[in-house]
Amino acid sequence: MQRIIVDACGWVAVIDAGINIDGALMQLVGPSQLLLLPDVEKELEEINSKRSKKKSLLLQLLKAKTVMIDAPANSGNHPDDQIISFAISEGIPVLTVDTELKRRLFDSGILIIEVAKNKRLNIIDNL
Repeated sequence: MQRIIVDACGWVAVIDAGINIDGALMQLVGPSQLLLLPDVEKELEEINSKRSKKKSLLLQLLKAKTVMIDAPANSGNHPDDQIISFAISEGIPVLTVDTELKRRLFDSGILIIEVAKNKRLNIIDNL
């Protein structure tokens, strides 16, 4: 089973694109397990509070589909730093559309999954 760390903007992009995350990940990487850091969950709750009910981020769905993970020791307070630290230590991909985070992940040799313009998930192999 492929474990995948979810970044806040990655989840927002999945919801806004109307992607069935289970089906899309099954096609892309096979059976998978989404992982969520507490600070990313806080980011999503803050984003969701500013959106209309019609544009809900379906956080209950996310929580039902994810396993909460603790940020690695000494990974800092910023969610991006925590994501990178965990992804490097565990060697697992990250779901994100954040340009700067993708650059940092790519430079670290971490696999990146993003929502493409065609409303599908893609693995990024170059920037």
